Amino acid sequence: MARILAIANQKGGVAKTTTVVNVGAALVERGHRVLIVDLDAQACATFSLGLDPEDLDRTGALAFLTRTPTIPVTDLIAVTPDGLDLLPAAIDLAGADRALALVQGREFVVREALAPVRDSYDWILLDCSPSLGIITINALTAADEVIIPLQCETLSHRGVGQLMETIADVQRLTNPQLRIAGVVPTLYDGRTVHARAVLADLGPRYGVRVFSPISRSIRFAEAPAAGRSILATAGTSRGAREYRTLAKEIEATTPQE
Repeated sequence: MARILAIANQKGGVAKTTTVVNVGAALVERGHRVLIVDLDAQACATFSLGLDPEDLDRTGALAFLTRTPTIPVTDLIAVTPDGLDLLPAAIDLAGADRALALVQGREFVVREALAPVRDSYDWILLDCSPSLGIITINALTAADEVIIPLQCETLSHRGVGQLMETIADVQRLTNPQLRIAGVVPTLYDGRTVHARAVLADLGPRYGVRVFSPISRSIRFAEAPAAGRSILATAGTSRGAREYRTLAKEIEATTPQE
């Protein structure tokens, strides 16, 4: 049965999608079966893996925006060149809060939609939107673990406390088994005193594991243009090596840690 990992932070620009795509690709390299679920109406994970959201007739919204989907989730999954399976997104997810407002048990639609395919994968990675809306609540409700990408700058810490409170609410109300696997420092520049100080502060500040940092690199901006992961476009680069290390660290964690 797949471990379901949500990558979440309501702040944009902290490399959530980059982390999802490249950790997923690194896990595939390590022999795992991986499904990426794009839960962001901006569809960045979908685009980053070579699909144009504007050309898609079927996306995960068909499974998520109702408690009784008419199309099986297996029919919505696409195979990507990196060996990852993808449940794509498009702009139709933007109406999720309104569409699910009166749906009973609306916090569980993602969990229920993924249930038929959970045994088909080793890992399911959920790329959350930069918000704390109903779809992000769904992701946290469906997940076993959550990882928080966090830019190594002081201002990026703003709002993480709110995310921690949301996670605590989800643990209390809809998913008691959810745990915080840790924080991933992203866009890291170890040449600066400020970045090193922020990195040193993360563990004591949030009381969670801090994974190996991911350095800032132009290679991460280039990879989505090719519709591939950095492991495919710049496999020997520092960024690729760091995401391989991160995937190994995540793989080694256990729900009991």
